[in-house]
Amino acid sequence: MAELTLIFDGRCGVCTRAAGWLRRLDRGGRVELQASQERGVREAFGLTRSQTDVEIWAFRVQPGGQDVMVSRGAGAASVALDVALGTRIFRAVYRFPPVRWCADRVYAWVSAHRGRFPGITPWCTQNPGACEDAEASGANPGACGAV
Repeated sequence: MAELTLIFDGRCGVCTRAAGWLRRLDRGGRVELQASQERGVREAFGLTRSQTDVEIWAFRVQPGGQDVMVSRGAGAASVALDVALGTRIFRAVYRFPPVRWCADRVYAWVSAHRGRFPGITPWCTQNPGACEDAEASGANPGACGAV
């Protein structure tokens, strides 16, 4: 069973590329990756589309099986790297205030401009039956990876 669930934007090619990169780093299967557009994912984790459209979200399974939100955005990326690699270094560095301030701003900028970066075929395009319909989900046609 995975230690961490990472929710990412499955309509974004850059996000899908990053998720694949994390999957390759995670040789122990400690991080479960789920596209936010998969049916029932947002509801299961208590997230809204507006939340998942701009940031990744990390949840840990607590004793008793309940998922608890650990972090979002750049903080979630640092947690996911630590869990995938079995280390604590990324989260420790991220907690240092100047690093956190800078990482959060870089993450927000990249998120806002991700359509300009090279990606791969978005997860939802690769798995169309698993994702909500683009119109029903309210996907923004100008957003990265929107179908």
